[in-house]
Amino acid sequence: MTEIRLIPRPPFDFSKSASIFSTGDADIRIFLGGVFRQVLLTAGGPVQVEVRSRGTLEKPELTLTLSSDPPVTVAISEEVRDRISMIFSIADDLSPFYTAVAGDPIISDITHQLRGVKAPVTPTVFEALTDSIIEQQISLKAARSIENRLIRLTGKQIMCEGTTRYCYPEPSVLAEIPDSGYRSCGLTTRKGEYIRDISRQIVSGDLDVEAYRKFADTESIITEMVKIRGVGRWTAELTLLRGLHRMDAFPADDVAVRRFISRFYLGGEKVSSADARHFAQRWGDYKGLAAYYLEVADHLGIQPRPSG
Repeated sequence: MTEIRLIPRPPFDFSKSASIFSTGDADIRIFLGGVFRQVLLTAGGPVQVEVRSRGTLEKPELTLTLSSDPPVTVAISEEVRDRISMIFSIADDLSPFYTAVAGDPIISDITHQLRGVKAPVTPTVFEALTDSIIEQQISLKAARSIENRLIRLTGKQIMCEGTTRYCYPEPSVLAEIPDSGYRSCGLTTRKGEYIRDISRQIVSGDLDVEAYRKFADTESIITEMVKIRGVGRWTAELTLLRGLHRMDAFPADDVAVRRFISRFYLGGEKVSSADARHFAQRWGDYKGLAAYYLEVADHLGIQPRPSG
């Protein structure tokens, strides 16, 4: 095993930041007992990573434990270090966000309770895009189950402590999965076609989703992404948040996002997509991050601030 030390930019609350993974699949990605575990596909093959906090909110420190066969090289250690740094957004400066929402008493109270929470990012844009397609028009619980079945069916494997664990499949793998394979995971034929077509375009070089990182503004990425078959604005916005860490992206059509706004701000009153988009303007360039804070607050059972 190999150990790596990371020093995130403070404040950073590892436990609350990782809590969103607490309902994950233990053989894919999970946060349990203070330990985050995931299998990452590296240039040297699958590597299991365990992440633990050794620091405090204002003096954070993470320890990464890497396991693989063959042994982890220096190059792979550096690759994993960079991946985990990105997944947990450890370089983020939260101060501008906290300042930007200080005038909103509800989200300001939530940021106080969730001080140090940083939004996670998927290791690749492809992963965020694929997951977002899977999640179209179904519940998040159902989508997570489908995603896990797809990973177990197609992801590369590693044996750790006598248990088989899985990493997210590459485009080259999903490009060759037949309709029956996607359907066996719970996907519709149409969604399977979307994922397979995107995978094939990436493999052929006709599509480079990682290149979206170079775009100057969020709206220009959305304009390009919706040209992809199977990708609408909601899917693009969700991919921007999860895969590109664009904190100004706001998936107003998302049922859960509208529910969070309703719960914390409007006493359960129904919220339309247009209402949610207009409502989020109060959070400026951090509306996506504000929505994520509402999600974490809901996940952790934080109660809405009493009116008055």
